Amino acid sequence: MNVILFGATGMVGHGALTAALDDPRVERILSVARRPTGRTHAKLDELIIEDFFDYSAVEGQLVGYDACLFCLGVTAAGKSEAAYRRLTYDLTLAAAETLVRLNPATTFCYVSGEGTDETGQSRQMWARVKGETENALSALPFEAVYHFRPAYIHPVGGARASNTFYRVAITAVSPLYPVLRRLFPGYVTTTETLGCALVEAGLNGAPVSVLDSRAINALAEQSPAV
Repeated sequence: MNVILFGATGMVGHGALTAALDDPRVERILSVARRPTGRTHAKLDELIIEDFFDYSAVEGQLVGYDACLFCLGVTAAGKSEAAYRRLTYDLTLAAAETLVRLNPATTFCYVSGEGTDETGQSRQMWARVKGETENALSALPFEAVYHFRPAYIHPVGGARASNTFYRVAITAVSPLYPVLRRLFPGYVTTTETLGCALVEAGLNGAPVSVLDSRAINALAEQSPAV
């Protein structure tokens, strides 16, 4: 099966790319990003673009994919609601609407986050925008849409957070990670585990459409890449 991956150069995308490369069921991977991944592999192709709102010039390269793993995301810190909405809702839908037109049988896997509010009632701006994004994706005529809502994601295998605040937080939490994983299994996962779960959902589906950390960890156990 063929997989298209958005955000392979980010922390979560790094885990997804590793899982896809290690999974024997994945025959071809297209990384769509602003810069190269720095990795070479026989089944990895890279599409370097600057404009994530307009795919008209590259549509021919986006055809023939069975699953999309959408791992792009930005922090809401310091952003107005309008700015965050453009980089979350508008950017995601620009890609999704293009892909569903070109590959209607595709399964779309979206990395959201714990606390996302699909009802629009949350006082947290980011939670409302993420929820609206999930709702809009679910309304598109893909083969299936899955929303991943991890809480704490621990980077492994060379994955590294690009956000400075998250990087500092991870450095502080890392010594406690084994304890956190035992005490709060429903709120802790790793980039490797999340990546395996994304690939598994993209290729074989998932038992629920919205996956929290516990469901992510359980789904990843079915992956041959674990």
